[in-house]
Amino acid sequence: MTTGSHFSYADEQAVTAAGTEDGLVTDEIRKNFASDNVSPACPAVMEAMMRANEGCVGSYGDDILSRSLNARFGEVFEAEVAVFPVVTGTAANSLALSALVAPYGAVLCDQSAHISNDEGGAPEFFMHGAKLVTLPSADGRMSPEALLTGLQANAQGGILKPPIQALSLTQATEWGTVYALKDLSALCGLAHEQDLPVHLDGSRLSNAIAHLGCTPAEATWKAGVDVLSFGGTKCGALAAEAVVFFVNERTRPALKDFERRIKRSGHLWSKARFLSAQLLALLEDGLWLKNSTHANAMAQRIVEGLRRHAGAQLPFETQGNEVFVILPDLLVKELEAAGYAFYRWPTPEGVSGTLIRLVPSFYTREQDVDALLAEIAA
Repeated sequence: MTTGSHFSYADEQAVTAAGTEDGLVTDEIRKNFASDNVSPACPAVMEAMMRANEGCVGSYGDDILSRSLNARFGEVFEAEVAVFPVVTGTAANSLALSALVAPYGAVLCDQSAHISNDEGGAPEFFMHGAKLVTLPSADGRMSPEALLTGLQANAQGGILKPPIQALSLTQATEWGTVYALKDLSALCGLAHEQDLPVHLDGSRLSNAIAHLGCTPAEATWKAGVDVLSFGGTKCGALAAEAVVFFVNERTRPALKDFERRIKRSGHLWSKARFLSAQLLALLEDGLWLKNSTHANAMAQRIVEGLRRHAGAQLPFETQGNEVFVILPDLLVKELEAAGYAFYRWPTPEGVSGTLIRLVPSFYTREQDVDALLAEIAA
């Protein structure tokens, strides 16, 4: 996968000549649409980090901020939870799955899943060799029919196939689409009928919740999710994710030694308060959802503008903050020459043009989107 010219936050600071706005640097047009990972941390998170950076407190989670995570997440998700902060989404996904699956087992996931395509074999490494079994979909959303087919095929293989021991879903999906709650519930229900726990990769869960207009509880355990990889970095954290277990009969066995899994993997932070401070700041007054609501709105602004461009093709619904669009090859090169950054994706066979992904974040302004659309329309 290749990218355009990346324009980092440090580069933006170097060229700015303006003052500040809401604690962030105001600058020339922000042209980096490569990912929501390229944005700075939001001001509230940095302020929380500074407050946490006072005095001496217990280490390895023995501090007041870390000890409050279970209660605070429990309030937000309306459930009994066990929360384990980590630094990366890859760690969250891989460690969560390692607690659900034996080394001889397998995890069912969509063919587009991040755990299968973008984590460098980390899930298999942490699962000590357990297999990822992928199922096809048109837009990143696994269908109940595909899930049933996959489960039946695995059962028919007998001892020759690693047994499916967990289902992993992604919300929002890798193609920017979002499962409706009824569809998420249907998939989780089928998994539970087979006594399979359900893991949810929620790196952009906040974008999905913002789109659905539902509660965090409705988007997770009430739909049947057992373990959540809670995404914080993409919606404003500096570097903070969390593995959230919804405590039930399917997750209690996995919880018994989960702290040891974190320690053994090298993901037990001694100064855990700085991870906890970020997560708590995001949950305060629903900041994580406000940030993602804004990012979604900027994505819709991009889509509305692209629909007015005769040369643009939108292959998927834009329901989160990821916009996939096929543009003429020359136009894509002109955008890169103008300093815009984005990822190129494999263009479907027989389709003219180049498929790119544009990802706004909480940091993206209307004027940034309008400048991009003006460049496309020029």
